[in-house]
Amino acid sequence: MATIDGLPPLRDVITQHGLSARKSLGQNFLLDLNLTAKIARQAGDLSNCDVLEIGPGPGGLTRGLLAEGARKVLAIEKDHRCLAPLAEIAAAYPDRLEVIEGDALDIDPLAYLTPPIRIAANLPYNVGTELLVRWLTPPQWPPFWQSLTLMFQREVAERIVAQPGSKAYGRLALLASWRADARIVISLPPEAFTPAPKVSSAVVHLTALPEPRYPADPKVLERVVAKAFNQRRKMLRAALKGLAPDLEDRLIASGITPTDRAETVGLEQFCALARNITAG
Repeated sequence: MATIDGLPPLRDVITQHGLSARKSLGQNFLLDLNLTAKIARQAGDLSNCDVLEIGPGPGGLTRGLLAEGARKVLAIEKDHRCLAPLAEIAAAYPDRLEVIEGDALDIDPLAYLTPPIRIAANLPYNVGTELLVRWLTPPQWPPFWQSLTLMFQREVAERIVAQPGSKAYGRLALLASWRADARIVISLPPEAFTPAPKVSSAVVHLTALPEPRYPADPKVLERVVAKAFNQRRKMLRAALKGLAPDLEDRLIASGITPTDRAETVGLEQFCALARNITAG
């Protein structure tokens, strides 16, 4: 597909604006508009939604989201060079694309968006995990977003959807499964990008649950999980030492054998342990 909206192909846009990808910004551009449209479709029916996009670059996914009918796209872009091509897209979709120059870690998007809100992004590799954790751990739940459709390195995507007992299972999988349904919906080889990264990529779609799967204090659960997986090869009675005076009793009361290792313990047991620790 050369174009989906009367705008030039992305390779021409990059050439015209001198947009060589910068490693310092975690940039790898996805230039195939067939693929960006496919990713946009994974976000679902966007006709009644505002969409937050982080790191749009030259606007491939932006164009896909708008072509798929997004009510509005708010694109946050750190690279000043990308503002001109994004402005051209905004002109082609009057009043439907707003671009903010800045760091997504420092900007509150809610001032610019109207619910319902979905997030879709080919996340810069250097901030992707931090943004996901922020979106999964807000002070209040349900969050401001209905769903997340996000591209990561394949290894990170597998960590998000991992099950107990697997090497990829850890903090990300627990945070994601506690409050969302997560699945990998698209896999992409390195050669799909310019420049080609050294690793494969994958798109993960997460749908927010109306409430967490099991009750637990978010801060306590986060502390328990972080401590458990920080020393994942240790038995939990050692990895969690100091978390509570009668730790072994609390582990057993939570359905966890003190000699278990973190990677074998499921979400329900971690939530039970967090509740037992909160109870004092």
